[in-house]
Amino acid sequence: MDDEIASFLAMTMLEDKTPQRTSLSQLGEFGLIEHLTKNFDVKQPSTLKSIGDDAAVLDFKDKKVIVSTDLLIEGVHFDLSYMPLRHLGYKAVVVNVSDICAMNAKATQITVSVAVSNRFPLEALEELFDGITLAAKFYNVDVIGGDTTSSQKGLIISITAIGEANENEIVYRDGANNGDLLVVSGDLGSAYMGLQILEREKQVFQVNPNNQPDLDAYTYLIERQLKPEARHDVRELLSKLEVKPTSMIDISDGLSSEIIHICKQSKVGCNLYEEKIPVDPQFINVCEEFNIDSTTVAINGGEDYELLFTIALDDFDKIKANPNFTVIGHLTQESEGIHLITRANTKIPLKARGWDAMNEE
Repeated sequence: MDDEIASFLAMTMLEDKTPQRTSLSQLGEFGLIEHLTKNFDVKQPSTLKSIGDDAAVLDFKDKKVIVSTDLLIEGVHFDLSYMPLRHLGYKAVVVNVSDICAMNAKATQITVSVAVSNRFPLEALEELFDGITLAAKFYNVDVIGGDTTSSQKGLIISITAIGEANENEIVYRDGANNGDLLVVSGDLGSAYMGLQILEREKQVFQVNPNNQPDLDAYTYLIERQLKPEARHDVRELLSKLEVKPTSMIDISDGLSSEIIHICKQSKVGCNLYEEKIPVDPQFINVCEEFNIDSTTVAINGGEDYELLFTIALDDFDKIKANPNFTVIGHLTQESEGIHLITRANTKIPLKARGWDAMNEE
């Protein structure tokens, strides 16, 4: 885990002791853009023109273009009292690349727009863009443009991700069929419990600023919250296995919400099996520590950025031995509804209790 995560309270909750605070007004908008984007390299052959003109120019030839965009707003999507700016920049790229991955496509470019209040000096934005630069290099995407402006409400980040795929490779949410298997990558719930740990330590710090938390027992969960990764590897894994999903979605709002999205758009029902949901041992321990039901968290937590997809039953043998994937249920006729099958073999209607951006206090 990065040093910033292990010492996040010292970096973000304590008073800023950085000796240099360069006002953004000293650079002006265009000077700021030039300063923050000087380290972005062009690597994708589809990028003909990136930053430096009125618009970027892309050439995908015979490929289809995939586009997705997300907003991250301070106080709604992140809390800078425990989210280091470098990690925020990295995560902002991840959440958008994840949407491209969920279409079974390859992310190739992003645009980055930022609105900041005057409490942010240049050095803070350099930290943010360090994270964006690191993620762009890791996911091999070109930063081709964006915008900067002022804000009276703190920090706002908007990233648009662009990807490419052959038409026959693209996977939508509405292609699932009765009898398909429901599959998920990775493990679930850890990001939510990482958030609970950070929120708890924030409250402890507010009571006693001299308290320094021992986070060694929570490193995996905190990393899943502060520095998640998009599953850009799944596309290639499935291709090598000669498996094309019938539907796919990324798990950003919670497993229950994403299952319901697929079922409604594909006009099918589903049986999700509680005992099959993959979780990390550290996650189980912390759920017990917080006295929270682990299944409730695993199906509703969100921000895991794993991929949920469906495959034809005939493809089961191709993925059954792969450690990246877990079959967690199967699809049924729409009339049968969407259910969770508990460990006690009780059938419970599955409700969408994950993140809802329009329903947060």
